[in-house]
Amino acid sequence: MTSVAVPEFQHRTVLLDEAVDALQLDGERANGLYIDGTFGRGGHSRLILSRLGAQGRLLAFDKDPQAIATAEQITDPRFQIVHDSFATMASALAERSMPKVDGVLLDLGISSPQVDDAARGFSFRNDGPLDMRMDTTRGMSAAEWLATETVETLEKVIKEYGEERFAFQIAKAIVARRAVEPISTTRQLAGIVAGAVKTREKGKDPATRTFQAIRIFINKELEDLEAGLTHAYDCVAPGGILAIISFHSLEDRMVKRFFASKANVPQPDRRLPIRAVDLPQPELKLLAKVKPSDAEVDANPRARSAVMRVARRLPYDDKAAA
Repeated sequence: MTSVAVPEFQHRTVLLDEAVDALQLDGERANGLYIDGTFGRGGHSRLILSRLGAQGRLLAFDKDPQAIATAEQITDPRFQIVHDSFATMASALAERSMPKVDGVLLDLGISSPQVDDAARGFSFRNDGPLDMRMDTTRGMSAAEWLATETVETLEKVIKEYGEERFAFQIAKAIVARRAVEPISTTRQLAGIVAGAVKTREKGKDPATRTFQAIRIFINKELEDLEAGLTHAYDCVAPGGILAIISFHSLEDRMVKRFFASKANVPQPDRRLPIRAVDLPQPELKLLAKVKPSDAEVDANPRARSAVMRVARRLPYDDKAAA
C-alpha cells in the first residue's frame, strides 16, 4: 500500500473509557477476539489492546487512508487493520478464518482530523475542496455529485439525511448557482446554504444540516450502518457485547430499533397452549445507554451529541449476569 502522510490534527476519542469498559475485557474475555469497526485515530483500539490478554486479538476497520496509515504504525501482533467499511466484517472474518467475536465496538462519529483538515472538505468553517469522502481512493466527491444531481434528489437527500426543513430552497439555490459557476469549495456551498436558510437555531451554523446530509449520502453511512448492525449481530458469539456510539438522531434511531427488534420478541397470545420453553426468546439483552459526562462535553464540545447503546448477545451461560 502506498504510504499516506498523516497531518498533525488532534483527536479526542469520545466515551473512551466507557466504550472499552462496555466490552468487559476481564477474566477469560481478555483473551477473546474483538472488532473496532471505526479505527479513526486509534483511541479505542489502543486502549483495547492495553487490556487484552496475550491471546487476545483485535481486528479494526476504517475507510480513511489517513486512519489506515496511523493504524499501520501499531506493531502489536494481536492487531490487524482492514482498509474497508465495518459493513464487510463478516467477509473479513471469513477470509482470515477467524471465529465469532466476543465484542464489536462501532464509533460512528467523524474524527476531528477529518473535520479540521480543510483539504478533506467536511467543514463549512474552513475553506477547502468540496470532497467529503471518507475514502479518498474511491467514489464520487461531493463536488462531482452536486454538479449533476437533480433538484428533486438534492432536496430528498438534504431533507432526509440532514432533517433540514429548508431542503427545497437549498436544492434550488445549488442548481441555480452551478448554472453560473462550478461549486467546488466548502466556502461556496456554505454561502449558498446561508443565503437559502432564512432562520436557524441559535448557535448553529446554517450549513450544519446540509453538510451532514451530503457527507452521509456520499459515504453511504446509513447503508453501511444498516448492513453493519446485521453483520455485527451475526458475527458476535453468545455472551458477546455490541457497543455502538452514534452522534445524530438518524443513526441512534437505527441502533435503538435494531437492538429493540432483537431484545423485544413478540409473544403469542397467552391463551394459547404453548409451553414456556417453546415461547420465542429474546436474542439481545439491552445493557446500557451512556452519554458523555458534563466534564467530557466541557473538554470536548463535539462529544455533546454522542449516545452509546450497549447490548449482549443471548443466550448467555451466566444467568446472574444475563
